[in-house]
Amino acid sequence: MILHALVDYYNRLKSDEISDIPRFGFEKKEIPFIIILDKNGDFVSIRDTRIKNGEKMLARSFLVPQGVKRTSGIKADLLWGTPQYILGVPKLSKDKNSLTEKALSRAKKAKKAFLKRIIEIFDRNFPDYGIQSVITFLEQEKFKPLFSHNAWKEIQESHPLLTFMLKDDEELLICQRPLVMKHIENALKPSGEPQLCLVSGEKDIPARLHPVIKGVWGTKSSGGNIVSFNKKSFCHFGKEQGLNAPIGEKAVFAYTTALNRLLAKGSMQRMQIGDSSTVFWANMPHPFEEDFSCFLVEPSGSEEPDYGKVRALLQAVKTGTLPEEDAAGFYVLGLAPNASRIAIRFWYSGTVADLKRRIAQHFYDFEIIRSGRDREYLSLFRILKSIALEGKDDNIPPNLGGELMRSVLLGMPYPRTLLYGAIRRCKAEQQVTRERAAIIKACLNRHTRFLNNKKMEVSMALDRENTNKGYVLGRLFAILEKIQEHALGGALNKTIRDTYFGAASSSPLVAFRRLNELAIHHLAKIRNSGENTAWLEKLLGEVMDKLPSNGFPRTLSIDDQGRFAVGYYHQRQFFFTKNEKKKEK
Repeated sequence: MILHALVDYYNRLKSDEISDIPRFGFEKKEIPFIIILDKNGDFVSIRDTRIKNGEKMLARSFLVPQGVKRTSGIKADLLWGTPQYILGVPKLSKDKNSLTEKALSRAKKAKKAFLKRIIEIFDRNFPDYGIQSVITFLEQEKFKPLFSHNAWKEIQESHPLLTFMLKDDEELLICQRPLVMKHIENALKPSGEPQLCLVSGEKDIPARLHPVIKGVWGTKSSGGNIVSFNKKSFCHFGKEQGLNAPIGEKAVFAYTTALNRLLAKGSMQRMQIGDSSTVFWANMPHPFEEDFSCFLVEPSGSEEPDYGKVRALLQAVKTGTLPEEDAAGFYVLGLAPNASRIAIRFWYSGTVADLKRRIAQHFYDFEIIRSGRDREYLSLFRILKSIALEGKDDNIPPNLGGELMRSVLLGMPYPRTLLYGAIRRCKAEQQVTRERAAIIKACLNRHTRFLNNKKMEVSMALDRENTNKGYVLGRLFAILEKIQEHALGGALNKTIRDTYFGAASSSPLVAFRRLNELAIHHLAKIRNSGENTAWLEKLLGEVMDKLPSNGFPRTLSIDDQGRFAVGYYHQRQFFFTKNEKKKEK
């Protein structure tokens, strides 16, 4: 299903005249420097294709013959490569001076392999003077003028990719000349016995090795594979490599090219969710391809983002005014590193309309009362970061990003790990933030809904009718803290929250005995100062009446500990809102 959808996406781009998706046997590569030759194979100059972007220099991408899959051996790409392969010059060592004998010997073999591959594909009599000039340049080793060029020092240090271009035809690389490209397509056609392709259902020569996928966060710079059979234990019936799951060369090229396109640097159809590199596409051109990421990722910059698209989505789902074009198919794929392979974290296959409804439900579930300083909607990054130790990205639990995304896409309950993480951070830091309260509310409500449980759902704001013991105790804790703040005022360095929050939410029987004693003392102090305590005592009595008839429970379940945190948060927000209204009056 995944590979078939990617093949269809490649075919869609291929049929689009505006799209520059590579044709079979070619790929896009960033090539910083181009060697300019004349028709006689003499060096003319070096062209720098890079453009300055802030502090970085970005190289231009060019269409070149598809690269070979390397392991540790010497394998040359066709008409492009590093200085080691083209010129026989190895990469400098870390001290940028010494070149070991081993490195020089390997570079010499690489250069020989590079020339040999060109001659094998084209031969010396190929009727294109571009190819003839490259062969002459390499065979006669006309490198001295090149080594004297101003750009050579930087090339030697950075060891970038190089390719060739003719002086009289500086619009096309030599490998892009029409006759050369046509010959490459014919020469690189696979040979072997056709078999039924598992993806296309048509007969094609199966690919033994699949090209690498690059751009997945956490994988090696050389890339990784979704499909591979690199150990005997993975093979069966005496078959080797890709023959164990025969996928035709055309389908392999299509799905890897499409996926590398989606994962490419600067792609608008990828985003990072925790450790999962996420790509998305539709089965036909649709504006949701550009808008999808803005609903779930953290906006760049520190300014308040524009939530116009989110509001429009919620309104459209609420009123049922989704356009007819939303019946289009939509796919979301989450990838993560797994040793030398790439693991599938999650996969969504459905319609744009269904996905919009589930994203809207996600926002409704996470909706909770907030202060004016908080962002209107929470991105997945902020949700994950709020439960990480010290709020650091590196401490986000592994796999949690993929599990959270899967819950959003499929409308399933949020992972329990997310709920436990939010409760644990509340107790460890003695603080219930808007993000953590929203996480607990969303997790509890989805779980209740999924089980068709008749339990009351946690509301967005203060619910005076909620009699759940955890929620009521959370409200009570907030009221006792408010009483302490009134009593001690400016002399207060820390509140009961800093000392008792964890104990009160886990073992309320012991903690609230002490807290009630403190409240009696604090109320007496307020009365002695001449301040009216009637409203505080009335609120305290109202909440105490909702406690179980047998008094404070000895312990609270993990779900009720979550309700404790939300009850505390709701009551505190109620106090803040009340104070703000007083100030406005």
